[in-house]
Amino acid sequence: MTADLSPRYEDNLARFDALLGVGRSFDVVKRSFAAAGAAFTLYAIDGLVKSELIERTLESLLARPSLPRDAETFLSAAVPLGEGEVAAGESAVLSGILAGSAALFSDSFGARALLLNVRAGTGRQTDEPENDKVLQGAHDGFVETLLANTALVRRRIRSEKLILSLHPVGRSGRTDVCVAYYAGRADEEYVRRVEATVDAIRTDALPLGQQSLAECLLRHNWYNPLPKVRYTERPDMAAAQLLEGNVLIFCDTSPTAMILPTSVFEFMQETNDYSLPPVTGCYLRLIRHVAFLLTLFFTPLWLILISSPHLLPDWLAFLLPEKEAQLPVAAQLLLVEFMIDALKLASLNTPSPLSGSLSAIAGLILGDFAVEVGWLIPEVVLYMAFVAVVSFAQPGVELGFAFKFLRLLLLVLSALFGFPGFFCGCGVIVFLLFTNKTVAGRGFYLYPLIPFDKKALARLLFRTKKED
Repeated sequence: MTADLSPRYEDNLARFDALLGVGRSFDVVKRSFAAAGAAFTLYAIDGLVKSELIERTLESLLARPSLPRDAETFLSAAVPLGEGEVAAGESAVLSGILAGSAALFSDSFGARALLLNVRAGTGRQTDEPENDKVLQGAHDGFVETLLANTALVRRRIRSEKLILSLHPVGRSGRTDVCVAYYAGRADEEYVRRVEATVDAIRTDALPLGQQSLAECLLRHNWYNPLPKVRYTERPDMAAAQLLEGNVLIFCDTSPTAMILPTSVFEFMQETNDYSLPPVTGCYLRLIRHVAFLLTLFFTPLWLILISSPHLLPDWLAFLLPEKEAQLPVAAQLLLVEFMIDALKLASLNTPSPLSGSLSAIAGLILGDFAVEVGWLIPEVVLYMAFVAVVSFAQPGVELGFAFKFLRLLLLVLSALFGFPGFFCGCGVIVFLLFTNKTVAGRGFYLYPLIPFDKKALARLLFRTKKED
């Protein structure tokens, strides 16, 4: 819709009555009144606006003996609000109303309307995210309202160089998407590519918010399980990424921010690394890297070693299982992998007061029963429990599932072909790392290893101080 508003007041009212479904949609508010000899009509969506702001505006207008006749002067002199704009197109006015603004028409404005910022605040408190808690530091988090999220970042970066550009996405949904960057530190060419990529999205709506947006931005390379975007629900982390020159994408209705560009090494970072002293942060980061290697390679290597006992030195003889089960060890490992995921799904659908205890009891009972009847050997239960627990050492859900898929690949190839299959699986992992594509086509997924940057790599592997 690109038509301009009509210079006739009655025509505009008839048009927006039809567009908004006045009389059909219960939440569409239309109020007509007269003030200072002029006729006014206000449109808004109940639930998206603050009624007290609208009441304050109407009281101020009705109390004035005279009012300016043109829209621009009226906005600056008669509207007691901190923010508003003059709109001349039907599309702009309609999008503003559906986004939470109130549209004010008057027979004195001509082909103009005022969009008043009377949006309601967030629907919940800015509590700390469940999946990214810190022992020390700020305990606030993003919510489902775009303005509330950008305000949390603005509180931490009080600079005019912080740019927040708005890009409505979706033919029907018209969801607000914000591209945020720090001018002078972010790569300007990359920022333009990101904005062009967002503007080029052709979809009807973003009903799932950030996930729908990510699928629109990353249509290619779907077979690669490695995550292509890093997310954060923490305003302090978002502010730190902006100051480091990264680009953030916020999506209205989503309590997360997308961090671009990203590399596989950056997934190993966590907020606790920086909220604790450097020595402690360095130790935690090293533990996280070791946990990454264990979750990926521990069970495939164990499977190969017990399949070839002659390769085991005497000091590793304890790795050999003491008894056999009815199922091959490879089948046991795959079975337990699926059982763990089934327990996770059951825990998600279990009421919160019961989810933790039910998962623990189910895991213990099922594991013990499987050993008793001869399906599993104790070593499989122990090592898979270890892998499942250690996998939570890194906070990224997407990276956790990527590790699982790659571990399954290594298990299958190792069971079929032994060491050659294991090395072939490692080659596939390297290939996936090299070919993984991120948003806007910036190929830095292995940075700072490729291209090599010694100082940046040291900062990622160890908790070192970044030079100013």
